Amino acid sequence: MHQIQEEIGIPKFKSKEKGDNHMVFTLGPLPSGYGMTVGNALRRVLLSSLPGACVTGVKIQGVTHQYSTIKGVKDSILDITLNLKKLHIQKDTKEPSIMELNVSKTGVVTAKDIKTPSDVKIMNPDLYITTIEGKSTKLKMEMRVEKGVGYVPASQRIKEEKDPNMIVLDAIYTPVIKVRYDVEDTRVGQMTNLDKMTLEIQTDGTISPEDALKFSSNIIVSYFNLFNEEGVMVEADFMSDFAKIAQKEQEQEQAKPVQESYTPIEILGFSPRTLNALINGGIGSIEQLSKCTESKLSNLRGFGKKALTEVREALEKKGLNLSEE
Repeated sequence: MHQIQEEIGIPKFKSKEKGDNHMVFTLGPLPSGYGMTVGNALRRVLLSSLPGACVTGVKIQGVTHQYSTIKGVKDSILDITLNLKKLHIQKDTKEPSIMELNVSKTGVVTAKDIKTPSDVKIMNPDLYITTIEGKSTKLKMEMRVEKGVGYVPASQRIKEEKDPNMIVLDAIYTPVIKVRYDVEDTRVGQMTNLDKMTLEIQTDGTISPEDALKFSSNIIVSYFNLFNEEGVMVEADFMSDFAKIAQKEQEQEQAKPVQESYTPIEILGFSPRTLNALINGGIGSIEQLSKCTESKLSNLRGFGKKALTEVREALEKKGLNLSEE
């Protein structure tokens, strides 16, 4: 960790929900330039390297290519395959799985009509697939689901396809819908050239934004560790020790004086004369008032017996008393 962290403290990591599977993370203060370094690295990994699942091939009864149509089905095969690409699929295994769709009644067909194996779960069951308009029309298809990383075009996969009836689709595996990072200036004391990095992550629900961030950071660390597999600490005097900084901050926090609570005396409902006498005497809170003795209050300018009675009654309602002489 950069030696400057000994002066500015350990960066604080915070997270905030922005919606379903949508979170904003902040990290700071960081040394100047580190906000972009960290944010850009995480963004690239989040967009390119997270594992996910998608439909990579479709086999439809009576169809040989995606530029055809089925009588009684509203959408073309091309439109149906485009809709299948929007499925948010959670898959537990790496081996390919087969989902089935067998519909023979008229009406709207959605993702909840798809029969899935035990290792596959569809996270957006309300997704529109197509509409059956013909009473005698049957739509029967098999969808191959695979788990992978990144993007693989159909042109690359079609050479390896063994089933001639399988319509090969582009494989878009990433479960991340949106990633955005911003870097803004922040300060600690007199140091005004520090960074605060804000990272916004939205996923499709098959992985949480928190887990997506953890996975990405682990990938980055694994690559950087290749440069120092022996774990040798070079120029240790110019590196900060995370544990020592944390211990120092904890000791400083414990050494801080306990801040006394301050409850304004105005809430006690004193008469203007009594209230002015107390405030002019430097007594502005209930806590300060309860520590006063009767003799101290009697010495205040404009504070008489009537005011003393008023104070006693007001404190009693709060379960408090004046201090003993």
